[in-house]
Amino acid sequence: MIHPAWSRKALIYEMNVRQLTPTGSLRAAQRRLKGLRDMGVDAIWLMPIYPIGEEERKGSLGSYYAISNYCAINPEMGTMADFDAFVKAAHRLGMKVMLDWVANHTARDHHWIAEHPDWYEWENGVPKVPCDWTDTAKLNYANHALWEAQVEAMKFWMTEHGVDGFRCDMAMLVPTPFWNYTAEELRKVKEDLFMLCEAEERDLVETAFDAHYGWQMHHIMNDMAQGKCRVTALRDYLYKDRGEYPATTMRLSFTSNHDENSWSGSEFTRMGEAHEALSLFTFVAPRALPLIYTGQEIGYDHVFAFFDRDPIRKYSFNEHTERYTRLARLHRENSALWAGEGDWVEIRNNAEDCLMILVRESADNRVIAVMNLSPYTIEAHYNTGIYAGEYTDYMAEAPYTLESEVHEVMAPWSFRVLTQNK
Repeated sequence: MIHPAWSRKALIYEMNVRQLTPTGSLRAAQRRLKGLRDMGVDAIWLMPIYPIGEEERKGSLGSYYAISNYCAINPEMGTMADFDAFVKAAHRLGMKVMLDWVANHTARDHHWIAEHPDWYEWENGVPKVPCDWTDTAKLNYANHALWEAQVEAMKFWMTEHGVDGFRCDMAMLVPTPFWNYTAEELRKVKEDLFMLCEAEERDLVETAFDAHYGWQMHHIMNDMAQGKCRVTALRDYLYKDRGEYPATTMRLSFTSNHDENSWSGSEFTRMGEAHEALSLFTFVAPRALPLIYTGQEIGYDHVFAFFDRDPIRKYSFNEHTERYTRLARLHRENSALWAGEGDWVEIRNNAEDCLMILVRESADNRVIAVMNLSPYTIEAHYNTGIYAGEYTDYMAEAPYTLESEVHEVMAPWSFRVLTQNK
């Protein structure tokens, strides 16, 4: 699959409009765009901005993912004019805008239930509840009229409101042929449409989706940080992934997102002292399409309420912003790190249950990431072979000579990133 050119070096920002600002509005969120662009964000993924169902509503405001109308704006967030202004502002800054699309289910009072009951699965005389999401109703993809309705709704946002792509919620719960058909129809409207799926099944990225989630990799990172496994588990995952997916595969890589934050805790809670090293890893890992979630750009150590207002009250850029800005620049300026770019090798070492040394290369660029992904101080010893030479220590912004044989002591969760233009 040929991905949109902009996506391969993109940094995506997941925007939780409800919690980003004190008012939780699109107008207020629009004022954050310039700072995010300056930090290096290329695309905004908006969590669902549609009206939320009333029936079986959870909390005071309900779940973003219990949608009562696919073609309208949640009035709590503003108007369609506010949305259009947001998209235009993002485009002026050179950023793309992606909508969160929930195809598996709707709210239990979505207008389709009365208008098209055959578009739903039924159980005991009522629309079926998918999983344990009691505020939603399961859609029935055996009915091809539903396919057309979904496609038309997605086209509405593209043709009428300038949307550049979609992040598709729980995509593996919807038949892959539907996604293949939908992507084909949507790309007739916008050739460089970007499609991201919250799933890891290979068949979803063969035709329909440009990128999918790195859930398994993320969970391994959490386990490493919590002492439940060593870096060998991450290494095994990378080699297995390389054997099972094409080289052009793009995986969303992250230390947090809305699910992880609300249900498992912030990156500080889950990863502790490892969070900076693992954040770096999400930018240098093979296939990585890095993601920043709302609040991470300011180091907001908080678990957002999911069904209620819980906004960031004090928002100001700081050392966390500076760190992400540097990581974004590292990713953008080094083609070796772009998602779906070439292959990778690992330099083996004497501390392989703690130390990972990745070499990423493109035709004109090389990046070497030396990472002690453990809570231990280690005495590292490794031979660099053909990779010895003159580099830039990117984080230190200083020249660095990589010797052919390296002996060094590395502190817990420490790292070095070396860049070289050929």
